[in-house]
Amino acid sequence: MILSMTGYGKAVAAFNGFSFEVELKSVNNRFLEVSAKLPGSLFAKEFEIKELIRTKIKRGKVSLSISVKFGAGQDALLNEAKLFETAQMLKQIKKTLKIKEKIQIQHFLNFKELFSPDFLEFSDEHFEVLKNCISEAADQLIEMRKVEGQTLLKDLFERAKVISDTLAEIEKIHRDSVQEYFLKLQERVQQIIKDIQNYSDRLEFELALLTEKSDITEECVRLKSHLKYFSEILSVGDEAGRKLNFICQEMHREANTIASKSLSAEITHHSVSIREEVEKIREQIQNIE
Repeated sequence: MILSMTGYGKAVAAFNGFSFEVELKSVNNRFLEVSAKLPGSLFAKEFEIKELIRTKIKRGKVSLSISVKFGAGQDALLNEAKLFETAQMLKQIKKTLKIKEKIQIQHFLNFKELFSPDFLEFSDEHFEVLKNCISEAADQLIEMRKVEGQTLLKDLFERAKVISDTLAEIEKIHRDSVQEYFLKLQERVQQIIKDIQNYSDRLEFELALLTEKSDITEECVRLKSHLKYFSEILSVGDEAGRKLNFICQEMHREANTIASKSLSAEITHHSVSIREEVEKIREQIQNIE
């Protein structure tokens, strides 16, 4: 299944007088990158939390935010242990810098961690509830990725169909244009060379060689093969982003070669249209996991 890399998930849970709120956001990125904003009591669990996310999400820039709050019935929000630590630190700063100003309440108000429920010991029961909350938020994010992925999938199939139809038109024009160009060259040379009979064999060879150089059959075949593989990847959807990006590079290459070899201005215009569609596809797949 095709998944977008853009998503959002949120979950809340409560346990033993505390409530947890988890937010997950993700945007496109070349690899998986997880950043976490955690309360101090969870710093020791950061690696385990990120590993939990990595089991569910394969690619993208993921931002995790976890907040812990007191539930109903809790009497205080002040972290007294940190309050005394902060007071000692302010006294040390005052002494070191020889500041005469007295320490006042507003100096403490700048330290937000003094007023957060940052309990010193995070029990295993608390952490299990939190992990379930993270999983729920991740599932919501993935579901949003799936919905957007289906929209991307529809658009990509439509653009691949446009390329396929344009390629069919190029092949049709090419079959007619090569013979037409060959005959025009013959007429032009006949106007230059009076005794065409003496040069007829050499002329036929040179014209045939020129026509061969302008043949785009192989490029058309390869482009059709790329389109087939492109559709197969979309249908399977397993880590499709990187594979699709490579196929787009190859399709762009073939379209460029068709334009450079073609003898027909109409074919050149069609190849430009193909390249435009490929570029639009490349923009879209930047957001596919």
